[in-house]
Amino acid sequence: MKKFEALGLDKSLLDAVADLGFENPSEVQEKAIPILLETETDLVALAQTGTGKTAAFGFPLIQKIDSNSRTTQGLILSPTRELCLQITNELKLYSKYEKNVSTVAIYGGASITEQARQIKRGAQIIVATPGRMKDMINRRLVDISKIDYCVLDEADEMLNMGFFEDIKDILSNTPDEKSTWLFSATMPKEVSHIAKKFMHNPQEITVGTKNAGTSTVQHEYYVVGGRDRYPALKRLADTNPDIFAVIFCRTKRDTQKVAEKLIEDGYSAGALHGDLSQNQRDLVMNSFRKKQIQMLVATDVAARGIDVDDITHVINYQLPDEIETYTHRSGRTGRAGKSGISMVIVTRSEMRKIKSIENKIQQKFIPKKIPTGMEICEIQLYHLANKIKDTEINEDVEAYLPAINDVLKDVDREELIKKIVSVEFTRFFNYYNKAKDLNTSESGGRDRDRSNRGDTPTSGSVRYFVNVGEKDGYDWMSLKDFIRDTVGLNQDDVFKVDVKESFSFFNTDAAVTDKILATFTDLKVEGRFVNVEVSKNPGGGGGRRDRKRSGRSSGGGRDRSYSRSSGGRDRSKKRDRNQGKSENSGNRRSKKRKSNFF
Repeated sequence: MKKFEALGLDKSLLDAVADLGFENPSEVQEKAIPILLETETDLVALAQTGTGKTAAFGFPLIQKIDSNSRTTQGLILSPTRELCLQITNELKLYSKYEKNVSTVAIYGGASITEQARQIKRGAQIIVATPGRMKDMINRRLVDISKIDYCVLDEADEMLNMGFFEDIKDILSNTPDEKSTWLFSATMPKEVSHIAKKFMHNPQEITVGTKNAGTSTVQHEYYVVGGRDRYPALKRLADTNPDIFAVIFCRTKRDTQKVAEKLIEDGYSAGALHGDLSQNQRDLVMNSFRKKQIQMLVATDVAARGIDVDDITHVINYQLPDEIETYTHRSGRTGRAGKSGISMVIVTRSEMRKIKSIENKIQQKFIPKKIPTGMEICEIQLYHLANKIKDTEINEDVEAYLPAINDVLKDVDREELIKKIVSVEFTRFFNYYNKAKDLNTSESGGRDRDRSNRGDTPTSGSVRYFVNVGEKDGYDWMSLKDFIRDTVGLNQDDVFKVDVKESFSFFNTDAAVTDKILATFTDLKVEGRFVNVEVSKNPGGGGGRRDRKRSGRSSGGGRDRSYSRSSGGRDRSKKRDRNQGKSENSGNRRSKKRKSNFF
C-alpha cells in the first residue's frame, strides 16, 4: 500500500494528514487522489460508506483551487444537513495549513441571509444540500456559473431522497467544461443517467464489487411472527449488552413507537425522524455520538448523513423497499476497517427479500435464532461478572468499608459472590424464565426444535464459551480466524461467532469438540490463558437442548410484559402493505414511481 506522500499531495496537506493521524490511505483514496491531481477529468467512484471518500475528493479539491481568488471554484452537493456540516468541518481540517481557503456550508434550517453573507465575503468551496442550493440560485444569492469542480457525494442517496430534478437544475447552472466527480455507494439507473447527461468520458474506479456490500459487515436474519418484532428486538439488545446500534424502521410512526417502548423498558434510546425539529435532531445526534444513547431508532431519510465510526450493529426492524437502501443501512456499521453486524428481523413472507438482497450485495445472510431467555441470562451473567472484575476501585469508598464489613460479617465469600451476581441475574431470570420461543421456521410453523438450524451447517453443532472478547482486540472476523488457525480447522468449520466485550461464543460441528477442548487446555496467548468450554445454554448454536426446559419455555404461555409491548394483533396483509410506506413517500420522486426491486 502506498503512503500519502506517494499520492502527489502538497506538503501543507501532508502536514494536515499527519495532524489527523492518518497513516495509510484507504483504497478509494489511493485510487482516486492521483487521478484527480494529475488530470482534469470527470470521475465516477463507487465505494461503500465509511471508506474515506471525503478525503478522496477533499484533498485534490483543496490542492487544485486558486486560494488567491475569492470566486467560488468548487461545489460539493450532499444529501443531508448533517453530512453537509461534516464535510465542511473535514475540509477545514484538511486545509488548516492553506492560506485564504474558505469553505462555506449551505443547508436548510439555518439563516439563508447569513449563508449568503458568508458566500459574498468569499468562498472558494461551497458544500450544500440540493434544496437549499437551488433556493439560493433562484434568489440569485450564489453564482456557480464559473466553478471548476463539482462533487456529487453520496449521489445515490441524494437521488433516492427525491433530489433528481433539483440536481439537474443545479448542474444546468454550471459550466460544461468543469470537472465532475461523482462518489456513490451504488449505481442505480438514476445515478447512471446523471453521469451520462452531465459527465464527459468519466474515469471509473470501484472499491470492492460494484453495488456489493462491504466485506467487514456480517449479515444475519431472524424469522419471527408479525406480532413478535419488538420482543425479538428486545432480546437481541439483551444478548448484546454493549450494543451501540442504529435501528431502522420504515415509517416515522414506527420509529417513534419503537424508541418509546425501548425507553419504557429501561434502555438508553432515542428517535430520529422527519417530524423532529432541527434542534431536536441535533440534540439526539449529539447524544448518540457521545454514546449517551445506546440505540438510535431512525427512518432512512433521517439517518442519512450519520457518520459514527463505532456503531456495532445495524438492526433492520423492518426491511426497506429498495435494495440500495439496505446497502446504505448496513454501511453504517463496519466502517473504517472495523467489523460490524447487520441484523434483519423478518417474517416468513419476507424471505424472498433476503434472497434479492443477497443477489445484489453478493453476500450471504446467516440465518440465526432469537435467543432463548436462558441464553440471555447466561450472557448477562458473564457480562456482570466481567464488569465487576474490570471496575476500577473508587478509593472514596474506604471510609464506608468498616460499616459495610460489619453488615456483611456473617456472609462468607462464596455466598457474597452469589448474592452480588443474583441481584442482576434474578431480574433477567424472572423476566425470561417462562418467555416463549419467538422463532418461526422459514417453511412455516413454530420452530420448537432448536436443533433444526435451517440453511446453516449447525445440525449437531456445539456452542462454546471463550474468555476473550472485544477488549482483547477481537471481533467476529479475527476471533473466527484465531480459533480456526489455532485448532487447525477449515474456513467454514467455525460459525455463529458472537463477540462480547470480555467474552465470546462460537459454534463448531460436534465431531471436533474433543479437538477444540484439547487445544484450549492450558493454552496461553501473550501470557494469558485462553479458556474454552461448552456453553451451558447451547441453544444459540443449535446443540442438544434440555427438552424438559424447552417444554416449559414454549408451552408456558405468553410473557405478559411482551404481550403489552408487541404492538397488538397483526390484523391483515393489507396492514403489512400499508406499514411499508416510507417516510419520503411524499416527495416528488416517490410519487412518480414504485419500488421495482421487491
